[in-house]
Amino acid sequence: MQITYFGHSCFQLEIAGKKVLFDPFILPNQLAEDIDISTIKPDYIFISHGHQDHVSDVEDIYRQSEAKIVSTFEVVSWFEEQGLDNIHPMNHGGEWKFDFGTVKMVNAVHSSAMPDGSYGGNPSGFVFTIEGKSFYYAGDTALHYDMKLIAEEFDIDFAFMPIGSNFTMGVKDAVKAADFVNTSKVIGMHYDTFPFIEIDHDEAKSLFQKADKELILMKIGENINI
Repeated sequence: MQITYFGHSCFQLEIAGKKVLFDPFILPNQLAEDIDISTIKPDYIFISHGHQDHVSDVEDIYRQSEAKIVSTFEVVSWFEEQGLDNIHPMNHGGEWKFDFGTVKMVNAVHSSAMPDGSYGGNPSGFVFTIEGKSFYYAGDTALHYDMKLIAEEFDIDFAFMPIGSNFTMGVKDAVKAADFVNTSKVIGMHYDTFPFIEIDHDEAKSLFQKADKELILMKIGENINI
């Protein structure tokens, strides 16, 4: 599985011959100024919630790719009103078998509003299962006990987790979250983009190492294989 990082919480995964993009926030992100958005043509765009720093590039990427937008009913309905009609609505606890694998929408503790201030539904995370392996994309969230339910149902190979604190959980809570979902490998997200969420990279990695876990902090534009 190849993973490409486009900054903030935006990753593209190549899964079973399909490209899946999460929470596109690229053009407004000064740290991602070297990313050419015109080259990003996914098959799916998964959106965890409606905040601007997770949806700003959805329309542009949709227009050039016709990617299917997957999110909560409220989020996809808002995009449908903007003329983006290749959508798949979900809600918490629901599961769907896509052509690349199965996805379950899970709880996140955060807030959600669309760029125009309209209601964005409840924030969410996703658990993907592909050919017997599972990973967790937490979205923007605080640490919460529902994460333990994920470990009861899935064997999580790795997880994408926010670590910037202030708006989401920070590094210490992300270590606990990794325990809750029972994974030893975390890819950090939602950090450094704004002054409020800048982190000490060495300290963050050290906290994970002390807990016998690995924190991966990808460079923007970097590809890795897991």
